[in-house]
Amino acid sequence: MSHHASRLGRRSPAVPPRLRLHRRPRRVAMLSVHTSPLHQPGTGDAGGMNVYIVELAQRLAAINIEVEIFTRATAAALPPKVEMAPGVLVRHIDAGPYEGLNKEDLPAQLCAFTHGVMQAWAGHRPGYYDLVHSHYWLSGHVGWLAAQRWGAPLVHAMHTMAKVKNANLADGDTPEPAARVIGETQIVEAADRLIANTAEEADELVRHYGADPGKVAVVHPGVNLDRFSPADGRAAARSRLGLPQDALIPLFAGRIQPLKAPDVLVRAVAALLDVRPDLRTRLVVPVVGGPSGSGLAKPEGLQKLAARLGVADVVRFRPPVGQDQLADWFRAASVLVVPSYSESFGLVAIEAQAAGTPVLAAAVGGLPVAVRDGETGFLVQGHDPTAYARVLERFADTPELPARMGTAAAAHAQSFGWDTAAAVTADVYTAAIQAHRRPVRSQHG
Repeated sequence: MSHHASRLGRRSPAVPPRLRLHRRPRRVAMLSVHTSPLHQPGTGDAGGMNVYIVELAQRLAAINIEVEIFTRATAAALPPKVEMAPGVLVRHIDAGPYEGLNKEDLPAQLCAFTHGVMQAWAGHRPGYYDLVHSHYWLSGHVGWLAAQRWGAPLVHAMHTMAKVKNANLADGDTPEPAARVIGETQIVEAADRLIANTAEEADELVRHYGADPGKVAVVHPGVNLDRFSPADGRAAARSRLGLPQDALIPLFAGRIQPLKAPDVLVRAVAALLDVRPDLRTRLVVPVVGGPSGSGLAKPEGLQKLAARLGVADVVRFRPPVGQDQLADWFRAASVLVVPSYSESFGLVAIEAQAAGTPVLAAAVGGLPVAVRDGETGFLVQGHDPTAYARVLERFADTPELPARMGTAAAAHAQSFGWDTAAAVTADVYTAAIQAHRRPVRSQHG
């Protein structure tokens, strides 16, 4: 009791008194069907959501909320349970063949996945999981059923939304299927609380999916400020990566698929060299990441585009790298380029800024929250390569810009720590438990 009281005593005074009567959950079942927190971001379907789940789970465990993450087994040799960190357990659930399943094939495996989750739960006493937190619509369906079966509240994070993606499709990209739209609508209705990355995403949930505004909470994703920091600076990072010290280095880091629009950067570089051929000798354009999603249909497409536009000599393709080396790529870059068509938050934009590098981004989704236009980077309306080329030319002609904007970027990123995100998420959990109990109480008069 005293330990519980001391935890409550540390709560922010801004929390309404009635919420203080309701505890935080002790143990959360977190669901991530299609992507494992143990996979390296930038490969397959692994990306910002993986980082989000790993960091959030670890910070929740640090404030005494145990997390068990259920994810689909993608190899036969995986142990059923892996302790990822103290208080964080990853459970591998058998659902469908290990290899070769695309995200599009996974709806057919949700029944098998749900069965695996229920089997894991069957070995525990009733009330073992206090709350279910699902990530992405596939997990939301499993979470909806699990929460109902366990009598626990459901908190859901969309991460991306079909209706928003379909309204902002890249040329030649495949629209999200109607089944996903229907599924998302059902989850929005069923969840006790919905977590949005930004106020804009919260508005989209209400506008496109009819979400109850009272159920939507905004929690900005965080960044690991220990890993992503300016450290020993740009020159040292370039030296470690074998990059020339005086080069203009616009970097793309992420999954290679039409949605992320790496082709916009390649076209912008071609447009820049058309008007400024003198820059060719000092331009290095790393593309760090692997093909994924709809990009798998033409995995060589970007290399072929670079060759066709005559910039294959300056564009350097690199496979996805671990988080520590990614931080070095961010430090080494003059500017990170994020030309996405849709981005619920754009975690890489905050990570690069935390490493002391400005960002050139499309003004979509959460990127205007992540990047302060004209101060920590530049926002571009639309996806016209010449608009990006103009900003790159500005970086070429103002050598002090990366350092000046990078200092402001690193300061801006300090407000996006994961500890803050975990504390706010814990408050959302408390509110979800409260909301979930209220109807039960009223039924008893």
